[in-house]
Amino acid sequence: MASGTKKKGASKKAVKAARGSVVAKRSTPWGTIIAVVAVVALAAVVVSYYLVQSAPKRALASWAPTADNPDPSLQIPGIVTGTYKGSVHVLPTERVAYDHYPPIGGPHDGYWATCTGTVYTTAVRNENMVHGLEHGAVWIAYNPDQIKGDALNKLVAKVQGKPYSMISPYPGLDKPVSLQAWGHQLKVDSADDERIDQFITALRANNNTTPEIGASCDALGPGAFDPDNPPAFDPTPPGPDAKPMDYQGSEGTQQDSSATMPSN
Repeated sequence: MASGTKKKGASKKAVKAARGSVVAKRSTPWGTIIAVVAVVALAAVVVSYYLVQSAPKRALASWAPTADNPDPSLQIPGIVTGTYKGSVHVLPTERVAYDHYPPIGGPHDGYWATCTGTVYTTAVRNENMVHGLEHGAVWIAYNPDQIKGDALNKLVAKVQGKPYSMISPYPGLDKPVSLQAWGHQLKVDSADDERIDQFITALRANNNTTPEIGASCDALGPGAFDPDNPPAFDPTPPGPDAKPMDYQGSEGTQQDSSATMPSN
């Protein structure tokens, strides 16, 4: 009997041990759960960061021209527009009595200002800058007495190295910042104004608003426009001999242009 009792006791202990083993095996895998939660949380953080960082770019995409909306800039508050005939040239010694300052279109010098993401540190002659606009460039002009330091750096970053872009100081400008594209202008009070990027997105190399889309913005070389030593800006009002906005070009000027200047 003692031997049978011992066997029964051992059997019960074995059953309990087995049950304990099964329970242990079925215990909650907290390590795995924690790892999964951490991965999911990290993924959520990454996705959220991407959405936050890409939000400005996605918002700007709505300002890009499309077949249904060829000139989105018309929806920008404060935009000023005008209609101008292209390919009317004046000589390097002549001035134009523009209807906007900075100008946004009209007769211009036969040589265009280099507009390959060009950062001008001195003010440039209006007549050359307008020709750059005709090729599709956006020109950021700024009042050097009001835009300096970080504000200027922000504007330069929008231009430097970007095709069909140029920036220059504009002494006496009536607003801190003025943006120009052919037939379009927007003046703002701050380099942080969101409309600056909207303007650039809508109008830089816009084939619906640019008279000579695809024309070069590169420097032409010696004897033409020199981006390192550009023609100086003249702050004085144009005199009575300045070409009017309705100037159509003269036979002599056109001959000179075809002989010594680019045709576009």
